[in-house]
Amino acid sequence: MVAHPSSQELTEQLCALAVEAGAAIMDCYESRHEAVEKEDHSPVTLADKQSDRTITTGLAAITSNIPIVSEESMPTLESNPRYFFLVDPLDGTKEFINGTQEFTVNIALIDNHEPVLGVIYAPAMNCLFFATETQAFTQEITPDGKTAHAPRTITVRRPPPEGLVALVSRSHRTPETDDYLQTHKVSRFKSIGSSLKFCLIARGDADIYPRHSPTMAWDTAAGHAILKSAGGSVTTLNGQPLLYGKERSFLKNPAFIACGS
Repeated sequence: MVAHPSSQELTEQLCALAVEAGAAIMDCYESRHEAVEKEDHSPVTLADKQSDRTITTGLAAITSNIPIVSEESMPTLESNPRYFFLVDPLDGTKEFINGTQEFTVNIALIDNHEPVLGVIYAPAMNCLFFATETQAFTQEITPDGKTAHAPRTITVRRPPPEGLVALVSRSHRTPETDDYLQTHKVSRFKSIGSSLKFCLIARGDADIYPRHSPTMAWDTAAGHAILKSAGGSVTTLNGQPLLYGKERSFLKNPAFIACGS
């Protein structure tokens, strides 16, 4: 079956795949299988690989005509594809290894360099975030993988008068990030791992997330889609939209700023 890339049906299928992959991750969570270091010196675990297998197999069954780019099984793409999936089967592997709950499953659909659908599932928190092209939602998932309630629409908030809540990476905070935030009125800093930072801004719990240290396209695309549909934005330091698949080094992101209204 080939699903239309922007269909509601596809969004629901991506959500179901993310929840299924989250269950595979949680099967490994208690045992904490030893991590192996990849060529780029980042860690990978059995949970990464099992989640990747679940998602890539499921996506191929849903729609075989859209390429899949996953952190753990990246194929060679034709130059400048119109549509492709970006997948991080376990975003926040360090947090997973350290036993925190701040790790996620990320799935995004890219259309003409922009993320148009996005799903982020935090399996240890039983919390699902997803976005169509026009709205963003959150939904609680029960431990057995069922929906606990109907999806709730989420939107960004106006900046509070007392100052911004700024999110910084738990593992990759840099002096450049601190220097940038000194130019803003910030009331509170919060360190958090994985793509949950995008979700907190989309849900109206925080206001800004600057990132100056390296990230990859699969780290940001799903969160970007969710934040954009919730009324926020993700831009480069010069104010241009963060794009995907346009340059030869399309998997590497430049520095960016994610923010609410």
